[in-house]
Amino acid sequence: MIIAGVDEVGRGPLAGDVVAAAVVLGENHGIVGLADSKKLSEKKREALFVQIQQQAECFCIARASVAEIDEINILQASLLAMKRAVEGLKIEPEHVLVDGNRLPRWRYSAEAIVKGDSKVEAISAASILAKVTRDREMVAFEAQYPGYGFAGHKGYPTKLHMDALARLGVTPIHRTSYAPVKALLAQQVLF
Repeated sequence: MIIAGVDEVGRGPLAGDVVAAAVVLGENHGIVGLADSKKLSEKKREALFVQIQQQAECFCIARASVAEIDEINILQASLLAMKRAVEGLKIEPEHVLVDGNRLPRWRYSAEAIVKGDSKVEAISAASILAKVTRDREMVAFEAQYPGYGFAGHKGYPTKLHMDALARLGVTPIHRTSYAPVKALLAQQVLF
């Protein structure tokens, strides 16, 4: 049976797209060390990122944009990104294993697995592809929007990020539907 694993990253940050990946590993993939991407060092994730792309039967990385997040909400945007990732696979899966407790609306046979990124290798692989992709994008945004600290906090609402937002204002990559950003925009309109 052809099984795909799918996961997304970037639900909590105040900035950037939500990124999802789908992976079909195959039975004898030979990739050692797959685990929940959050539990791996950056160096290990980067090494596995390359290995997964070289040794998986197929994979697809997809996203939902900041505009889509603001329009349809983060849960729906996450499900949309996962749907796009699975639909982008070159090999059609017979069954899809999704990290979490919700499934996108789609035609695939599927099951949601809570903490699936630490239980199912294909989901772990998807989690690694999605996290490395999103982290790299946030590092690139550091150069585009200096002073926000995106390379460090990856868009999450840390004190450094909140201070930079208050000092420098909202960028086009910020999610305006998120309460802290929305509140800041409301304050700016008052002045």
